[in-house]
Amino acid sequence: MARAGAGGVRRLTVLSVAYPFAPVSVDAVGGAEQVLAALDAALTRAGHRSVVVACAGSAVTGELVAIPAVRGVIDAAARARVHAALRAAMARVLASRAVDLVHLHGIDFADYLPPPGPPALATLHLPPEWYPQAALRPRRPGTFLHAVSAAQDRALCALADPDVVLDPVPNGVDVAGLGAARHARRRFALTLGRLCPEKGQHLALDAARRAGVRLLVAGAAFAYPAHQEYVEREICPRLDAGRLLGPVGFARKRRLLSAARCLLIPSLAPETSSLVAMEAAACGTPVIAFPAGALPEIVEDGVTGFLVRDADGMTEAIARADAIDPEACRRVARARFPREVMAGAYLRLYERLALKVGA
Repeated sequence: MARAGAGGVRRLTVLSVAYPFAPVSVDAVGGAEQVLAALDAALTRAGHRSVVVACAGSAVTGELVAIPAVRGVIDAAARARVHAALRAAMARVLASRAVDLVHLHGIDFADYLPPPGPPALATLHLPPEWYPQAALRPRRPGTFLHAVSAAQDRALCALADPDVVLDPVPNGVDVAGLGAARHARRRFALTLGRLCPEKGQHLALDAARRAGVRLLVAGAAFAYPAHQEYVEREICPRLDAGRLLGPVGFARKRRLLSAARCLLIPSLAPETSSLVAMEAAACGTPVIAFPAGALPEIVEDGVTGFLVRDADGMTEAIARADAIDPEACRRVARARFPREVMAGAYLRLYERLALKVGA
């Protein structure tokens, strides 16, 4: 159970469980891994104990309990091996530490929910319809779900057991750190994130070619056959209009965002949030995005960028990117997207759940 620290402040022990196929760090490609890294750091700064189960290669502020990283294709056999290793690692932590709450971040969390015990919170970083029924209607007592945006919350409430759905906790980014960078604007456009069919980077390459600008494609594909095939079939043949950079860490991402003419988000999936759109605003860079899922909550059309319906609209908006005021973007980011606001909301939620279930 939670213990009182100096000054009577409750000291929690939180076990965070990452998606087991992606390393956790501030430099991670995936948004879920970046959020987990931020929460781990916030817990430690606040004097709590943070234990993170994640794959080898992760970099955390608290205590890392590493499981083997997957080498090669992520298929059914690989998933079975990794899930077994993850369940064993969680069991060791729960047997040896007085854990107050388990926070799960993977789309596959229903495959390794812990036995009944401390409360479990699952953050849904992906569209609710992508999760199995067992995840959305968990039988384990004391298991709760929540979304990261209002749009995702509406979809979640339509599918999940209403008794386990908590209020959404919007994501946040390092607004101060991102806003500290200043670079001369270049003519290139930029995409950032996982390379996979639903992210639509091929449409961004088509739009950039028609707009007469070069597109830098930053990110990486997971070792799923469909993702690897997408890069080979749809992205590589279009690189006459751009350049594939691979994954970039925080420092290089900040330089790229600060120098880019605009950030393109041609997502074909209902985005649950968009850390990179928030990061672009913090850097004063306009975002040109499809109005998918939560993106209209983040991109203020005509203020921090443009919402467009298709690649043709993206082409036209690239030409208008200079009309967006960088300082207006930064003001919106400072007001709406600070990482500290997100972290504070989670810490309050952790305490509330630990008290509720531990009572």
